[in-house]
Amino acid sequence: MSNYVDWVQTTAERFLTARKLRRAREKAEAKAKRTFKGELLGWLDAIVFAVVAVLLLNQFLFQLFMIPSPSMEDTLLIKDRVWVSKVTYGTELYPGGPKIFDRHQPMRDDVIVFYNPEYESRGPLFDLLAQIVYMGTFSLVNIDVDEEGNLKERLYVKRAAALPGDTVRFENGEAAVKGGGTDTFVTDKRFRSENSLSEAPKRLLDPALYEGINAYGALLAYQDAGLAANAPNHIVQNYQKVSSYKGFVDYYAVATHRTATNAGIDPSDLQARSDAARYKQGIYVPDGYVLPLGDNRDNSHDGRYFGPVSADTVIGRVIYRFWPLARLGKVT
Repeated sequence: MSNYVDWVQTTAERFLTARKLRRAREKAEAKAKRTFKGELLGWLDAIVFAVVAVLLLNQFLFQLFMIPSPSMEDTLLIKDRVWVSKVTYGTELYPGGPKIFDRHQPMRDDVIVFYNPEYESRGPLFDLLAQIVYMGTFSLVNIDVDEEGNLKERLYVKRAAALPGDTVRFENGEAAVKGGGTDTFVTDKRFRSENSLSEAPKRLLDPALYEGINAYGALLAYQDAGLAANAPNHIVQNYQKVSSYKGFVDYYAVATHRTATNAGIDPSDLQARSDAARYKQGIYVPDGYVLPLGDNRDNSHDGRYFGPVSADTVIGRVIYRFWPLARLGKVT
């Protein structure tokens, strides 16, 4: 028995010693094989993995977005960084591609992110690359700039102000809403109060300015007709009240009065009459669409100018503001 025990002990010691020597040799060989190329490939592998992980998260779950303009003040300020849920309205298969999984219509008053319908594309490959770089760097790098080096807004952030069946019209900058199934317009303020909606939308322009702003639109119509010298004196005098004004201008009001005056100058111009009627009747939201408006109503390029947008172009809902830390909180 003692011989057997001695044999087991000797064999075990020999095996463990050999194993220890083998592992020491493997470590030494691995250390000796470390080269600059190997280290570089290792780092590249880690970086590529991290970027792919970030892209997948940004594409299918959430996206970080930096606010580029003042159109949503005071809800969102320029350079605020927000978290956008990408699953609320269905997830895009790839940037700009068809949606998969559940496809939900935006709810009234949601703060939404959607593709700018007036965006001038530089081609699908560049668009895809710009989106990948933007998402892969957590919105820190945006290579999509115009000829002057200014960032182009491929995505807009606005509030879903009207839903399918609604009609919205504006008079001197004040919105009035006719909800689907109703036959009367109510002021936006009253509509929001009665439906327990956000009170964030605000006005900046002094109502007294509209006399001059509307006159400006009328004068443009007389210029269109080559009749600038024949413009009525009261229109010229009203315009002179704002001729030196340097602040915000409600260009939707300008267009409203320009088209109305064009139709009045030449009633036989069917196109002018059609344009004027469109502003008078308001903006109707068809099925499958939503009308986005900025909270900063007097300084927002929104659905008043480009119309309702398809729900398929709405890629997410702004859920949370995470920067700056002093403004950390939920976005409503």
